[in-house]
Amino acid sequence: MPKRKTKSPQEILIESIVDAMTNKRAKQPVILDLSTFNGTVCDAFVICHGTSRTQVEAIADHVMEEVKKKTGLNFWHKEGFENAEWILIDYGDVVVHIFQEDKRKFYNLEQLWADAKITRFDSPD
Repeated sequence: MPKRKTKSPQEILIESIVDAMTNKRAKQPVILDLSTFNGTVCDAFVICHGTSRTQVEAIADHVMEEVKKKTGLNFWHKEGFENAEWILIDYGDVVVHIFQEDKRKFYNLEQLWADAKITRFDSPD
Protein backbone atom coordinates (compact mmCIF):
# COMPACT_ATOMS: atom_id res chain seq x y z
CA MET A 1 0.00 0.00 0.00
CA PRO A 2 1.54 3.36 -1.02
CA LYS A 3 2.16 5.96 1.66
CA ARG A 4 -0.06 9.01 1.60
CA LYS A 5 1.84 12.23 1.49
CA THR A 6 1.14 14.29 4.58
CA LYS A 7 0.14 17.85 3.80
CA SER A 8 2.34 20.62 5.13
CA PRO A 9 0.86 23.20 7.51
CA GLN A 10 1.05 25.73 4.68
CA GLU A 11 -0.86 23.43 2.31
CA ILE A 12 -3.55 22.94 4.96
CA LEU A 13 -3.74 26.71 5.49
CA ILE A 14 -4.12 27.42 1.77
CA GLU A 15 -6.69 24.64 1.36
CA SER A 16 -8.69 26.08 4.29
CA ILE A 17 -8.61 29.56 2.73
CA VAL A 18 -9.74 28.36 -0.70
CA ASP A 19 -12.49 26.19 0.82
CA ALA A 20 -13.78 29.16 2.84
CA MET A 21 -13.74 31.36 -0.26
CA THR A 22 -15.64 28.87 -2.40
CA ASN A 23 -18.15 28.25 0.41
CA LYS A 24 -19.07 31.95 0.18
CA ARG A 25 -19.24 31.81 -3.63
CA ALA A 26 -16.08 33.85 -4.22
CA LYS A 27 -15.31 34.58 -7.86
CA GLN A 28 -12.19 33.31 -9.64
CA PRO A 29 -10.11 32.15 -6.67
CA VAL A 30 -6.43 31.67 -7.49
CA ILE A 31 -3.22 30.81 -5.70
CA LEU A 32 -0.05 32.58 -6.78
CA ASP A 33 3.01 30.59 -5.72
CA LEU A 34 5.71 33.15 -4.90
CA SER A 35 8.03 30.71 -3.13
CA THR A 36 10.52 30.56 -6.01
CA PHE A 37 11.14 34.32 -6.02
CA ASN A 38 13.93 35.85 -3.96
CA GLY A 39 13.00 38.66 -1.60
CA THR A 40 9.24 38.20 -1.48
CA VAL A 41 7.55 38.86 1.83
CA CYS A 42 5.46 35.68 1.61
CA ASP A 43 5.29 32.33 -0.19
CA ALA A 44 1.79 32.63 -1.63
CA PHE A 45 -1.08 34.97 -2.42
CA VAL A 46 -4.61 33.61 -2.40
CA ILE A 47 -6.82 35.97 -4.39
CA CYS A 48 -10.52 36.18 -5.18
CA HIS A 49 -13.25 38.75 -5.63
CA GLY A 50 -16.84 39.24 -4.62
CA THR A 51 -19.72 41.00 -6.33
CA SER A 52 -20.54 43.44 -3.51
CA ARG A 53 -19.16 44.96 -0.35
CA THR A 54 -21.35 42.61 1.67
CA GLN A 55 -20.01 39.53 -0.10
CA VAL A 56 -16.38 40.67 0.21
CA GLU A 57 -16.85 41.15 3.96
CA ALA A 58 -18.61 37.78 4.27
CA ILE A 59 -15.78 36.01 2.42
CA ALA A 60 -13.15 37.65 4.63
CA ASP A 61 -15.01 36.84 7.85
CA HIS A 62 -15.50 33.24 6.74
CA VAL A 63 -11.84 32.84 5.79
CA MET A 64 -10.72 34.01 9.25
CA GLU A 65 -13.28 31.79 10.99
CA GLU A 66 -12.52 28.65 8.96
CA VAL A 67 -8.74 29.06 9.17
CA LYS A 68 -8.98 29.39 12.95
CA LYS A 69 -11.29 26.35 13.17
CA LYS A 70 -9.28 24.09 10.82
CA THR A 71 -5.70 25.15 11.64
CA GLY A 72 -5.83 27.01 14.96
CA LEU A 73 -4.07 29.96 13.31
CA ASN A 74 -4.94 33.59 13.81
CA PHE A 75 -4.07 36.17 11.19
CA TRP A 76 -1.09 38.45 11.84
CA HIS A 77 -2.69 41.51 10.32
CA LYS A 78 -5.82 42.52 8.46
CA GLU A 79 -6.86 45.67 6.69
CA GLY A 80 -9.41 47.06 4.27
CA PHE A 81 -12.57 46.39 6.26
CA GLU A 82 -13.43 50.11 6.35
CA ASN A 83 -14.64 50.18 2.74
CA ALA A 84 -14.22 46.48 1.79
CA GLU A 85 -12.95 47.25 -1.71
CA TRP A 86 -9.75 45.26 -1.06
CA ILE A 87 -9.44 43.26 2.14
CA LEU A 88 -6.04 41.84 3.00
CA ILE A 89 -5.54 39.10 5.60
CA ASP A 90 -1.92 38.30 6.44
CA TYR A 91 -1.05 34.83 7.73
CA GLY A 92 2.70 35.37 7.46
CA ASP A 93 3.79 33.08 4.62
CA VAL A 94 0.35 33.30 3.00
CA VAL A 95 -1.46 36.56 2.24
CA VAL A 96 -5.16 36.62 1.32
CA HIS A 97 -6.52 39.30 -1.03
CA ILE A 98 -10.30 39.66 -1.36
CA PHE A 99 -11.38 42.33 -3.82
CA GLN A 100 -14.47 43.89 -5.25
CA GLU A 101 -14.33 43.04 -8.96
CA ASP A 102 -13.39 46.51 -10.28
CA LYS A 103 -10.52 46.82 -7.78
CA ARG A 104 -9.21 43.38 -8.68
CA LYS A 105 -9.12 44.37 -12.35
CA PHE A 106 -7.45 47.69 -11.51
CA TYR A 107 -4.66 46.28 -9.31
CA ASN A 108 -4.31 43.09 -11.40
CA LEU A 109 -2.02 41.20 -9.02
CA GLU A 110 -2.04 38.17 -11.30
CA GLN A 111 -0.41 40.25 -14.06
CA LEU A 112 1.97 41.98 -11.64
CA TRP A 113 3.21 38.52 -10.58
CA ALA A 114 2.83 36.96 -14.05
CA ASP A 115 5.93 34.78 -13.60
CA ALA A 116 4.40 33.04 -10.57
CA LYS A 117 2.84 29.59 -10.86
CA ILE A 118 -0.93 30.17 -10.80
CA THR A 119 -3.46 27.61 -9.61
CA ARG A 120 -7.02 28.49 -10.61
CA PHE A 121 -10.22 27.15 -9.10
CA ASP A 122 -13.66 27.00 -10.63
CA SER A 123 -16.07 29.63 -9.39
CA PRO A 124 -19.65 28.78 -8.57
CA ASP A 125 -22.11 30.29 -11.04
